[in-house]
Amino acid sequence: MCKQLLLRCLVVATVSAFMFAGCDEPVEEPDNDDEVVDNNDDNENNDGNDESVDGERFGTEYQDIRVSEVAGPFENPWAVEFLPDGRKLVTERPGRLQLVEDGDSTEVDGLPELTAQNQGGLLDVRLHPDYEDNGWIYLTYSKPEDDGSDTATAVARAQLDDDEMELTDLEDVYVQERYSGPGRHYGSRMGWLSDGTLLVSIGDRGAEPPRAQDTQDSAGSVIRIEEDGEIPEDNPFVDDDDVLDEIYTYGNRNIQGMVVDEETDDVWATNHGPRGGDELYPIEAGNNYGWPVVTQGLNYGDQGPFPDFEARSMDGVEDPFHEFFPTMAPSGLALVTTDRFDHWEGNLLAGGLRGERIRRIVVHDDRILDEGEYEVLHQEELLLQEIGRIRDVREGPDGDIWVLTDAGDGSLYRIEPA
Repeated sequence: MCKQLLLRCLVVATVSAFMFAGCDEPVEEPDNDDEVVDNNDDNENNDGNDESVDGERFGTEYQDIRVSEVAGPFENPWAVEFLPDGRKLVTERPGRLQLVEDGDSTEVDGLPELTAQNQGGLLDVRLHPDYEDNGWIYLTYSKPEDDGSDTATAVARAQLDDDEMELTDLEDVYVQERYSGPGRHYGSRMGWLSDGTLLVSIGDRGAEPPRAQDTQDSAGSVIRIEEDGEIPEDNPFVDDDDVLDEIYTYGNRNIQGMVVDEETDDVWATNHGPRGGDELYPIEAGNNYGWPVVTQGLNYGDQGPFPDFEARSMDGVEDPFHEFFPTMAPSGLALVTTDRFDHWEGNLLAGGLRGERIRRIVVHDDRILDEGEYEVLHQEELLLQEIGRIRDVREGPDGDIWVLTDAGDGSLYRIEPA
């Protein structure tokens, strides 16, 4: 009897462990300790399938929406951008740029040399604000060092050739000053300010979180550069010899969602925490956002304080505007600027990788808050575990919401009112 009971317990434990392991995302390399793995943060090594829906209708608090699969499959797509004629550019992290038209994709050649390992590869894509005049396309990617062992976050720009099959005039406009391993936390979201300068997030690169507090190191920062990579004269630290001139903010862990309000120049970002500590906050020049000495997140191995943690709040450090519960590994962030979706205008839409959802976030209501005041007033979960891991969320020129799912056969989806 005891032997039968013991055998039954062992079988149940084994099956349970298998089931729970299958529900979780694949783990990435250790984040800080050699003996722990990062199950919460953005795991780029995801080769699973997205959960395809096509033309399905979903209810939300104020209206029904329709979700349609527009293009794919793509291998771990990272970003989507909209050309003036309605076509789209989609980056695939392994190192491909796709031109999408009427659901069909054509690969564009001429990309920079890159290292597509772990979280590295071809990442964000943005058009220059004057694209119709100058044709510049901006890309972020993981640039290999000469010997190929280490990488850095880099920003390149190029133009489509006359046949629109290859990039020409390719040049780097910014390369992180220090190459490093192990291929994680590149940040890499871009956003244009109204003065024509470019913001770029750079992650803390994973292995040495204190780099985010080293102001002679761009890791864990948001940088601000001119269109050609020059440093704006009014950057917040240009007169401070202790801080790199390009740094706009520091103390960020790994920002993979960023959007600029074109009317106000307000900048919003979503930032990965470790175990917990995923955050939404406004990006403001000169701020220190605290990582890793100030964080709401915990250590992976024991849920205790994260290494290098000192406090949950500290003078001179911006407190988190909002922490996501439950954790969601945020990636992709959009601002709804039209009334195409009832009651959504002015709301933020934050994608979640691990969370497999979009959070609709109300941060302002002029019936409640004064102009320029922000507070999380309400949230709604959209498409919870309906289409898979959300990598990018953007509002298109048509006012619809466009979403990329992160999978070995990820897709581009369109969300419109039903």
